[in-house]
Amino acid sequence: MTNDIRVRYAPSPTGHLHIGNARTAIFNWLFARHYNGQFIIRIEDTDAARNIADGEKSQLDNLAWLGLDWDESPEKPGEYGPYRQSERNEQGIYQEFIDELLAKGLAYKSYKTSEQLAQERAAQQAAKQAPHYVYEYKGLSDEAREAKYAEFESQGLKPVIRFRVPEDKIYAWDDIVKGHIEIGGKEIGGDWVIQKADGMPTYNFAVVVDDHLMAISHVLRGDDHVSNTPKQMMIFEALGWDIPKFGHMALIINGETGKKLSKRDENVLQFVEQYKELGYQPQAMVNFIGLLGWSPKGEDEIFSLEEFKQMFDETRLSKANAKFDQKKLEWINNQWMRRDLNHVMPQLIQELVDAGFVSEAEAQEKNDWLTEVIKVAGVEGISYTREIVELVRQPFFALGELTEEMLDYLTSDDGRKVFSAWEKAYTALPETATADDYMNTIRAIQNDLEIKGRNLWNPIRIATTHEVQGPNLPEMLVVLDKATVLQTMADVKTKYLN
Repeated sequence: MTNDIRVRYAPSPTGHLHIGNARTAIFNWLFARHYNGQFIIRIEDTDAARNIADGEKSQLDNLAWLGLDWDESPEKPGEYGPYRQSERNEQGIYQEFIDELLAKGLAYKSYKTSEQLAQERAAQQAAKQAPHYVYEYKGLSDEAREAKYAEFESQGLKPVIRFRVPEDKIYAWDDIVKGHIEIGGKEIGGDWVIQKADGMPTYNFAVVVDDHLMAISHVLRGDDHVSNTPKQMMIFEALGWDIPKFGHMALIINGETGKKLSKRDENVLQFVEQYKELGYQPQAMVNFIGLLGWSPKGEDEIFSLEEFKQMFDETRLSKANAKFDQKKLEWINNQWMRRDLNHVMPQLIQELVDAGFVSEAEAQEKNDWLTEVIKVAGVEGISYTREIVELVRQPFFALGELTEEMLDYLTSDDGRKVFSAWEKAYTALPETATADDYMNTIRAIQNDLEIKGRNLWNPIRIATTHEVQGPNLPEMLVVLDKATVLQTMADVKTKYLN
């Protein structure tokens, strides 16, 4: 490969960054950076009705959060701009080539109404025919066709521009991922629209013009674009341009259902921003997404973006569908959190602020204590930072209700004996007591009373934390405020043991 490689990620600002689109961006970035090529961001915003406010910003912000950078974009223009299709259309970039195809007789004006098209489609369905466009000027000379144009325009009709599909031609290419592919012109569905009635170019036309004028060498995209490729190839050929190399990555499917990952599938979070808000790490997201349809050599599965770049090999892109496995994503994120807990700790503390456990000022004042609470609560076992909220809620910031099962342990003969011994021993220990001090105290009670197991530990846990399970009790007692624990024990004694 040479440094002439230029690839692009071209999102539509119609929504937030989807996992599938993020994968497209990541693999294009890896391809470019591995071969010292260039990675371009182009915004395909011609469908104005579907564009959302801040759609473009959301895409770029989330790509940057994932660690990607780019060489050219709307905000970082180079010699091939502008980089928004709406602006390119305003400059007449597409119209020049629409006019060229019309002049060559390779495209034509079509005035069929939506009602006429619906009727044709219904008739084809009734005849059990594959849906296709029916050419309305068949048998007419150029002059007769021009006369038809004038007739329709006199009626106030606005045309779309359709490309004349060479139905006898086979469109073949050696796909970077899927290997050799052939699709016949007859499978396209007839002449297709390259310019809408409002003057906007359609996707399959504009993308060809942009890829050519921006010197795009390779197009890596999802499997769902395979059917678009012959349409785009025929435009490249009609305008006498070189065709870039195409690669179509395997579908991403829901690992549980085996179905294509659809934005309508509410059982799976599918947008990068959702994972960001839950406290997933960007390195983990890139790591997980990078393994969707690409396999490294060896058994290792934890890689940084830089490591991915060094080892990237487009021949290892898989033809098989990529399974979106939520549990694997959680595991990968846990591995990244454990790699650098000090880096993640401010995020974890912020989660406690956001949950209302402490204020911003308290978080700064009690930073060391909160850090210890988080560690004791078992941070190394969580999948993402938001999970820390429920992990520390009880008993560090609230007490749960005592259940009948808890009361049975507490009010039994053994429970009363353990409570009495523990109350005396705990009260006598200094506030500076260590986890070892607490463990030795509990062992002494065990030896004195000859009570062990749950009958020993549960009454102590219940009296101090209102819990029967959770983190290591001696370590919890180190970070719990002693005055608060004494009050909790006093309340339990007054309500249940007197």
